[in-house]
Amino acid sequence: MPRELTQPHEERLAFDDPNRSEILMRHELAMALDKPGYTDPATGYFVFTAKALAEEGKCCAMACRHCPFKR
Repeated sequence: MPRELTQPHEERLAFDDPNRSEILMRHELAMALDKPGYTDPATGYFVFTAKALAEEGKCCAMACRHCPFKR
């Protein structure tokens, strides 16, 4: 069964990551606002949302945090 777009694969965002709740909130907000991504709270890097990645239609093999194709 596919994961919901709001849930990253456990290998890409650990349950014990100290920024997990902030990351999930930023991801959900970016998707709700139809933004392609958000700024990671720990690194300052831009992170694509699952919704933006899904629009590409296939995995880019770059180990994206919110990859909708990772099973």
